[in-house]
Amino acid sequence: MHLKTLSLRGFKSFASATTLRLEPGITCVVGPNGSGKSNVVDALAWVMGEQGAKTLRGANMADVIFAGTSGRAPLGRAQVDLTIDNSDGLLPIDYSEVTISRTLFRGGGSEYAINGTPARLLDIQELLSDTGMGRQMHVIVGQGQLDTILSSTPEERRGFIEEAAGVLKHRRRKERALKKLGDMDQNLVRVLDLTSEIERQLRPLARQAKIARRASLIQARVRDAKARLLADDLMIARDRLQRGSDDADVQHERLAHLQEEETLRSADIRRLEEEERLRHPQVAQAMEEWQSLTAIAQRLDATMTIARERVLTHSQPELAPQTEDPASLDERAQAASHEDAQILQRVQSAQSRVDEALRLRGEAERLDDEAQRALAQANRLLADYREASARLSAGLASASSRFDAAQAEAKRAKTQVDAAREREAKAAQEAQAYSEDHPSNDSLASKALNAAQKTREEAREKVDALLARERDARAERARWEARRDALAQTLTPSDGTASFMEAKGSMGDLPSGVHVDAGYENAIAQLLFPFSDALVMDTHEHAWENVRDADERGQGQVRFLIADCAATNRKPAQLEGIPGKWARDAVTSERFSALLDVLLDGAWVSQTIEEARIAIVRPEIECVATARGDLMTNSSVLVAGEESASPLALRAQYEEAAAAAAEALKRESDAQEQLSEANAALDQAVRGANDALKALREEDARQAKIAQEAARVHSGARAAHAETTRAEETLKRAEEQLEHARIAHENAQERARTGALEAPDVDLEAATRLAEERAAAARAAREEETQARLALRAAEEESRGAASRARNLRQAAARSREERIAYQRREERRKRELARAQSVLEEAQRGFEYAQRAVAAAKGRRDAIEVARREDSEKLAGVRAQLDAVRAQISELTLASQQAQILRAELRMRVEQLEGRSLEEISMEADDLIEHYGPHNLVPILTEDALNQVSPKDVESNEEGQPAQETEDSVPSRPYVREEQVKVLDQALKELEKLGRVNPLALEEHAALAKRHEFLVAQVHDLKKSKADLLHIVEDVDRLVQEAFEDAWKDTAKHFEHTFNVLFPGGEGHLVLTDPDSMLDTGIEIEARPAGKKVKRLSLLSGGERSLAALAFLVAIFKARPSPFYVMDEVEAALDDINLSRLLEIFKELRATSQLIVITHQKRTMEIADALYGVTMRDGVTRVVSQRLNE
Repeated sequence: MHLKTLSLRGFKSFASATTLRLEPGITCVVGPNGSGKSNVVDALAWVMGEQGAKTLRGANMADVIFAGTSGRAPLGRAQVDLTIDNSDGLLPIDYSEVTISRTLFRGGGSEYAINGTPARLLDIQELLSDTGMGRQMHVIVGQGQLDTILSSTPEERRGFIEEAAGVLKHRRRKERALKKLGDMDQNLVRVLDLTSEIERQLRPLARQAKIARRASLIQARVRDAKARLLADDLMIARDRLQRGSDDADVQHERLAHLQEEETLRSADIRRLEEEERLRHPQVAQAMEEWQSLTAIAQRLDATMTIARERVLTHSQPELAPQTEDPASLDERAQAASHEDAQILQRVQSAQSRVDEALRLRGEAERLDDEAQRALAQANRLLADYREASARLSAGLASASSRFDAAQAEAKRAKTQVDAAREREAKAAQEAQAYSEDHPSNDSLASKALNAAQKTREEAREKVDALLARERDARAERARWEARRDALAQTLTPSDGTASFMEAKGSMGDLPSGVHVDAGYENAIAQLLFPFSDALVMDTHEHAWENVRDADERGQGQVRFLIADCAATNRKPAQLEGIPGKWARDAVTSERFSALLDVLLDGAWVSQTIEEARIAIVRPEIECVATARGDLMTNSSVLVAGEESASPLALRAQYEEAAAAAAEALKRESDAQEQLSEANAALDQAVRGANDALKALREEDARQAKIAQEAARVHSGARAAHAETTRAEETLKRAEEQLEHARIAHENAQERARTGALEAPDVDLEAATRLAEERAAAARAAREEETQARLALRAAEEESRGAASRARNLRQAAARSREERIAYQRREERRKRELARAQSVLEEAQRGFEYAQRAVAAAKGRRDAIEVARREDSEKLAGVRAQLDAVRAQISELTLASQQAQILRAELRMRVEQLEGRSLEEISMEADDLIEHYGPHNLVPILTEDALNQVSPKDVESNEEGQPAQETEDSVPSRPYVREEQVKVLDQALKELEKLGRVNPLALEEHAALAKRHEFLVAQVHDLKKSKADLLHIVEDVDRLVQEAFEDAWKDTAKHFEHTFNVLFPGGEGHLVLTDPDSMLDTGIEIEARPAGKKVKRLSLLSGGERSLAALAFLVAIFKARPSPFYVMDEVEAALDDINLSRLLEIFKELRATSQLIVITHQKRTMEIADALYGVTMRDGVTRVVSQRLNE
């Protein structure tokens, strides 16, 4: 068994599908660092089930998928297929070849397959474990693996031998058995707990079953009393129902008399209604005439509306079609046709050249054939002469030989004809396939170019629009920022107050901490004057300190407000009917709320001075300010005159300008962002248009190349045909020569008989020279013909392209003319429709005026008929009043009858309810209940003693609902008395209540629980038996593992000593068990002592010696339990030349039993290889080149 192929798709740096065909023996994989050699090793480990991402040199498993490069997009999955030659049947599967596949998707999904059939990871691991390949992957010695072996614990080294011995699957079997044991112990504990719980529940449930039996006997007594009382109630209800039916007959007679009188009055009403009905058609006709005329007038009005709309619609002319001028298209088509004519001249010239080449080739081939025949004839004559001169008999033999050669030549010519015909058919098929596989895509490329150019223009228009938006937003932002900056300079107080903005205790100026409702800025500023832009101090102490400082420095006027002033507790009431609002309601502030309460206490704001005059008369209002800045009190009025900007108004304007500038800045930023996206889209559109233009040009070049290639293919077909023709001519000449040889043979025979000799007169050297010259001339003529045909096909393709462009331009010109003619026709139709709509509008207006006059006349006729109809309706109303009186009496009597009927229905319902209760509660029909439990029956005396003597089954009803006869015979009886039965029922109910809560299902539950307890006891027995079986399995597995490990350990230890002596001549090496008494758990220590050293610890050896020791351990395992293949990834990198020679000898020994795949940089390692794989990387993608060295 050996690895046959390894296919990688999307695995790490193998972006393209790559297949490595591996041969038995030693295969070396070479290449520069970073080219992807180790990725081959990773692929082998990964496809065989490796689950550790770090082992594969990655952070997570998705790192094995090709991540992409600057010129190649990342892939969505990685797939590796490993094909193993199983012709020796080492793998336990009925296939001579086994292909293991693993696929990983970037989304996280993973798939395994064996010969294309989905499989599990466990299936692959168990399939490979019998060959010494498992999860530890000791057969793959990667970079750094040697250090891992040296630094591993003794128990981990034991794992390498176990894997090679194929016992890991037994250990996994043992692990699964132990896991099942753990689960079984948990299940057993749960079953035992459940059994104990059921045993605990059985005892109280038995007591409940006993109470249920007692309750069933008492319930029999309750049922008997209820049945007798129910039978008594049923008989009483039926008697009352019969009496009610007799009273109903008397009411029916009186009701019949009233109904007769109702009939007479109804006849009078019908007569009057008939007269009214006869008048209805007149009313309906008048109404219909009025409605019809009204509808006509409405339709005429609607017609006028539609006509106006159509006049308006057809008044607007349609835009003329924006198409290219047909004359311009015709000119372009004429130019294309002229170009086609010029190309046709070249075609004709090329055709003339082809014809001349054909003529010259035919002449050259004819001369060549003649020279060849002459040369052959000369050779034959000379040969005949020599043979005749030597011996006549030999001449005869020579003639015979020539005859045979002629026959062979004829046969060979026939073979050549067959081969030439086959090549001709193949060339014809190739020419036809090439024509079918290379259709013209010129129109698709042109459409793609048009679409890309349209997208580019749309993107350019969008960029222009966004540029305009961005310029507008920038200008608006600059305008608002200029206004904001100008207003910011006016916010600073003009007096000495500004110098105390950063003073101790300063809370900032008042305008910066308040917000005034829009429109009231000047009013609030007037109320706060002169402190509308004053500085606010937190305490009196800080204010007085700053005042003294201002006085000492001579700052001039300084205005301070104090925030911790005593707040007013007065809450202003809402004033109804007064325009405006309290000044405090127009101002909001978080920092200066208490200060504003004091400053604006009793102040009112309004829009105008007239509103202020109305408000100031209220005693609650101390002063009023207007939106313009006027101030009014009870004793003074201040008129502001022209509106001026106060500090608060300036602050509001500043905040408004700042907000507008921020909004404009946001719009500018949004426009710039959209502009950036639009520019990117424009760049992409421009690139798309350029790419489309490039694609069109490439398509044109491709079409030209295709034309040239098609000419070559067709020329090849024609050359094959010419070759066939020449072969046929050669066959014909060979047959002629055969005939000549036959005649010569006969002549030779004749000369042999007569003994006559003839000396030929021929110049063989001249004939040979002439034949060679004419053959060269024929070859030159054929090459000239091929070149002429290629030039002809290229010119023909150019001619077809020019003709196609001329045809397309002529079609475009025709479409443009048709669109313009259609536009003129639509304009003429629009004008006709406009004239027709204007005519309809005029006619509809005249008809509408006439219809309105007709509607007024019809309305007068309708009103007159309606008056007459109302008079008839009044007569009919009087007769109907008399009928209503009669019907009222009937209703009263009917109501009484209905009440009686309701009473009877209630009694009937009562009877039905009692009958229903008889079925529901007693399970007996009503008649049977009265028959067996009615008052006329004797009542059995069911005492406590009697109940104890009678079983519950005796007192319960039988299947037909009848009481058991044994009860009547065995229990004493007495006459029925209702009061006694009521007492019996109450007493029985009280006894039931004394019993307490009764579980009616206790008997069934007790039986079911007992059955479940029995089942659980059986389950406990089964679980204990299964546990014992699993323990036996674990013992068997331990025995198998111990035996397999002991054998593998002994063989490995023996081979380690031999291998160590090869790698360390004169040295000593041993494998030692850490716990020989426990072969299932013992670890393995490596003792290595090179020649001339006394140390045995691996950590004290040099780097090369450590590597050789680790290799000795692995090779010992390889030899003790050979695996089909081994992979070595640069294991000899740290070795010198001598140690490398020793290691190569080991490799040669392993080659006899296993396949070796070696990743190396060492030239000497490559020299012993049977095959080489060269690995290179270009643009981040690995490529592989192979070479068999035996070739």
